[in-house]
Amino acid sequence: MYDRILVPTDGSETAEKAIDHALDTAETCGAEVHALYVVDTDSMSLSLGAEQLDRIEQGQYDRMDDVRERAESATGYVADRASERGIVAVEHVSAGKPHAMIAEYVEDNDIDLVVMGSQGRSGIRRALLGSVTERTLRSTRVPVLVVDARGE
Repeated sequence: MYDRILVPTDGSETAEKAIDHALDTAETCGAEVHALYVVDTDSMSLSLGAEQLDRIEQGQYDRMDDVRERAESATGYVADRASERGIVAVEHVSAGKPHAMIAEYVEDNDIDLVVMGSQGRSGIRRALLGSVTERTLRSTRVPVLVVDARGE
């Protein structure tokens, strides 16, 4: 049913809940799991200079230890958990608008299912911008399993 499952991750507890579901599904279906960390350039553009932002958008994290470490930690967590269960995992880091990068990754890698947490922005900011999950639902044509981040 599913051969390639994408789990976007930011290393949060919400993402960890989605990772568990993605790995359970992958194990059941014999699928590989793709862990995607997206450096949100919109949120970083206010705190970084143009040169640093340009480096991030080009994937040059070598001089930005904190960004690289967060990305590697988040995708590495998925890969380690997958390996423990005998599941093939692919790690990828990109930069841009998270929902757009998720949709692009889905298309470019023949992803069959996206598994992600439900928790998004809150208050006025969420009403104006919409959450990454909501935007991903509108941006992709594959099934999206939304894991309730509020608990079980």
